[in-house]
Amino acid sequence: MPTTPTDAQRQKLRSKAWFDNPANADMTALYLERTMNFGLTLEELQSGKPVIGIAQSGSDLSPCNRHHIFLAERVREGIREAGGICFEFPVHPIQETCKRPTAGLDRNLAYLSLVETLYGYPIDGVVLTTGCDKTTPAQIMAAATVDLPAIVLSGGPMLNGWFKGERTGSGTIVWKAREMMARGEIDYKGFAELVASSAPSAGHCNTMGTASTMNSLAEALGMSLPGCAAIPAPYRERQQMSYETGKRIVDMVWEDMRPSHILTREAFENAIVVNSAIGGSTNAPIHLNAIARHVGVSLDNDDWERIGHDVPLLVNMQPAGEYLGEEYHRAGGVPAVVAELIAKGRIKPARTVNGRTLIENCEGRFAQDRDVIKPYDQPMVEAAGFLNLKGNLFDSAIMKTSVISDEFRQRYLSNPDDPNAFEGRAIVFDGPEDYHHRIDDPALEIDEHCVLFMRGAGPIGYPGAAEVVNMRAPTHLLKRGITSLACIGDGRQSGTSGSPSILNASPEAASGGGLALLRTGDRVRIDLAKRSADILISDEELEARRAELTKAGGYKYPDHQTPWQEIQRGIVDELSNGMVLKPAVKYQRIAETKGVPRDNH
Repeated sequence: MPTTPTDAQRQKLRSKAWFDNPANADMTALYLERTMNFGLTLEELQSGKPVIGIAQSGSDLSPCNRHHIFLAERVREGIREAGGICFEFPVHPIQETCKRPTAGLDRNLAYLSLVETLYGYPIDGVVLTTGCDKTTPAQIMAAATVDLPAIVLSGGPMLNGWFKGERTGSGTIVWKAREMMARGEIDYKGFAELVASSAPSAGHCNTMGTASTMNSLAEALGMSLPGCAAIPAPYRERQQMSYETGKRIVDMVWEDMRPSHILTREAFENAIVVNSAIGGSTNAPIHLNAIARHVGVSLDNDDWERIGHDVPLLVNMQPAGEYLGEEYHRAGGVPAVVAELIAKGRIKPARTVNGRTLIENCEGRFAQDRDVIKPYDQPMVEAAGFLNLKGNLFDSAIMKTSVISDEFRQRYLSNPDDPNAFEGRAIVFDGPEDYHHRIDDPALEIDEHCVLFMRGAGPIGYPGAAEVVNMRAPTHLLKRGITSLACIGDGRQSGTSGSPSILNASPEAASGGGLALLRTGDRVRIDLAKRSADILISDEELEARRAELTKAGGYKYPDHQTPWQEIQRGIVDELSNGMVLKPAVKYQRIAETKGVPRDNH
């Protein structure tokens, strides 16, 4: 039942300081008259109803989120039904597939912009409209910083892609198609047609890429209503969920339910466990570590391995499996996955936006299709979480174990005298342009035991950290059926990629990490049992190379192209630390700790 607010609750509304402050009639009149000029009435603005923001991430520049423009209409209806007033406003666009040089530049910019909006305007609560990869963490980070009542409405995945009777998953098909074109099996036009088949409707990636991952984790964190994450964008349930979300945020304001009440240590541990079970993206640690830092919860990549590595892979969805977003939803989505985890004692009773715990929301809601969401005791992979590797190459780098193929395991990890470890000759590329230019160069003499390295792709070096670590093998190996070489780098990888790369290496080459000292031809050793990654050279040689690099002015990377590139490069943290803006994390719960901002006149 809707909450009936008391007079005391109405007096505490943040928006009252703008619209109904008799102690400062001059400013109240100014705020009122300009807000009324598009048709709101004085009675509405001084009614004691909460002002609910809709953080609108849909635009023509953000096609994966564009349908939020229409979903917002149902959100508005829900807000009005529950007794709120709706203010819709734009969020800085972030589109993973279209932004150059990388959408990684935009997450923190969108975060900063939304913090200023939520804090500086008469907003009592907010609906966060998420979808494409970084729109989800950017908005939750901002909501955590300001700490107003907030709820996540994801836009949902596209319908399944199909091509000649087979499912084509968005993003995932790109990696297959580029191998096919390199082998001469399809031409340029065929490449475009095959990839386009994977995007048949509105919505974000229909694979378990970073978009589906982050929206699933928003639900696992407790920031969405149960079942929200997996509903495909065109389904009627998506509109219904929009309406229910709009209704719920009004009651959240009266209950004073804030992100800090939901984003607890228990909630983050639940999200890590769910991420392993769904085969989630390697981008998830970056974004969840960032959200945790902004809400004041300690979380690092060691936690990801310790809490999540032994969790089995339950969701049979591309890139780790067979199916796509429609089947994931029909099988039960996040609640069905969580139900399996609850039954094995892997979920903690963390609070969610509907006022109930995650266990209360999901217990017993087992999958409708056991081929899509497997039983806990019959998983696709026994231990599907991330490994956190360390050594003289870096202090931290993530490896996704759920996508280690039989081919990769046989070549690199099956030596009976050295199990789960391998050594190889390093082939080093400085950015993706260098890689594309030289991957088929015979002079490199790349064979099936080489290890490909991508550096200069991190938050500073690229800038923004690009999804370029999952490198295809050279054409002569592809023609022999060798599709996956070991890839390591200080950049990121698309969540739609099935490559078991070692990535997000921190510190990156541009900030003095060990990758900057690596040379083509060096022997490297990766030991998954020991969680180690090292250049096989002496400490003396390593220090000599470091001194040489320092004398040369450090690792060279491209010049700034925009003011924001320079600003972010100067204050951004490593990927392992969430790629946050270092000065920003000290600003927490500012709606409470900083109070209402000063008047503007």
